[in-house]
Amino acid sequence: MFTWIQAHSALLLTSLGVLGIVTFVGSLIALPILIARLPADHFITERTTVRPWRSDHPVRSVLLVVGRNLLGVLLILGGLVMLFLPGQGILTIAIGLLMIDFLNKRAFQAWLLAWKPVNRGINWLRRKAGQPEFILGG
Repeated sequence: MFTWIQAHSALLLTSLGVLGIVTFVGSLIALPILIARLPADHFITERTTVRPWRSDHPVRSVLLVVGRNLLGVLLILGGLVMLFLPGQGILTIAIGLLMIDFLNKRAFQAWLLAWKPVNRGINWLRRKAGQPEFILGG
């Protein structure tokens, strides 16, 4: 494997660079839209609604969840590599973390949003979209 990486290092670096650019541009477009669409009480209200990636067909539902989690893990791994190589490593890791399912994910998201620099930026995006700021629980 190491010899393959050495032989294809230019391809690997180019792929990681392209992934970094796509992640960065995609987040610039998608992040404001997603943040504006969330309800203001998103982090204090328990959600029991069906998730959009779920399907009525059980096999399709499992495949979608597994695929989304696999993509999230790949983004996290790619982001870790991009910390040392060209690319948006931290942003890619954050997107990967938000895609995967893990215990207390909602509490992690609320904790992250409560962090002043993140809170200020997120609520700035919401104000620009004409939406109220997020309501945070105790």
